[in-house]
Amino acid sequence: MPITLAAFSPYLAWREPVYIASGFAGIVALALMLFQPLMAAGLLPGLPLGSSRSIHRWVGAGIVIAVVLHVVGLWITSPPDVVDALLFRSPTPFSVWGVIAMWALFATALLAIYRRRFRQNLRTWRIAHSTLAAVIVAGTVIHAALIEGTMETLSKFALSSCVVTALGFALLRLRAWKRSSAKRA
Repeated sequence: MPITLAAFSPYLAWREPVYIASGFAGIVALALMLFQPLMAAGLLPGLPLGSSRSIHRWVGAGIVIAVVLHVVGLWITSPPDVVDALLFRSPTPFSVWGVIAMWALFATALLAIYRRRFRQNLRTWRIAHSTLAAVIVAGTVIHAALIEGTMETLSKFALSSCVVTALGFALLRLRAWKRSSAKRA
């Protein structure tokens, strides 16, 4: 629904196609984040845990690609703004939160790629992965909330609330920080 409502935003009339596409890549990334914690915890009905976690990996890769497209599109339309954001010199607070979320996302992706190296200490891996996921969600939600643009306010708030709730519920369900979760891995 947020993607559909954004497609009818009056703000699109003054934007270049690359800028519009990059904005929608960000909206898609936020929308995909709703499913990530639910899949990690095996909370999607009718989907076995093994399949759910496999899809979690693919959707995670999709989020990384969407964020890269988001940043590249913004780079094409305004390189100085992207440089300022990446160097934390941007005067807009939403940029800082977006960059924090982006770097946490990249760190999470690297952590996922090297997961097998943590076989001996899977609990540490889960805590790191969960912590980074919380940073990604917090940074992304704040980033989206501070932007007045294509996303319609009510649907943006509803989606963001659902993403935060899904993450909280999954973290409580997984109990990654408890010693017993290391035995179930």
